[in-house]
Amino acid sequence: MTFLTILLIAVVALEHVYFLILEMFLWTKPKGMKTFGLKSKEFAEETKVLAANQGLYNGFLAAGLFFSMIQKDITIAVFFLICVTIAGIYGSYSTKKIKLFYVQAIPAILALISCFF
Repeated sequence: MTFLTILLIAVVALEHVYFLILEMFLWTKPKGMKTFGLKSKEFAEETKVLAANQGLYNGFLAAGLFFSMIQKDITIAVFFLICVTIAGIYGSYSTKKIKLFYVQAIPAILALISCFF
């Protein structure tokens, strides 16, 4: 793996650690509510278990990407980057928020491209 590839994978992994924190620990706090456009504290409280589950999955994506860097295994990296890309595409489509595509899928796509050069 080149330095650029490792750097891009690390950026994607760190993003997903941040998503984990937002979804598992900050969902009902002002930062989490603002980030996800939650209109009421009641709704945030009602959905916090679902958000924590999402956060856990983001943690698994981050862990897989960190593992790929530790093992220097491009195959593992490609698998997890494809997962992140699909999640970003589906998330932006299902929420109708293109920003999600730019924040989640584009960095993963750039890291994927770097894996092949």
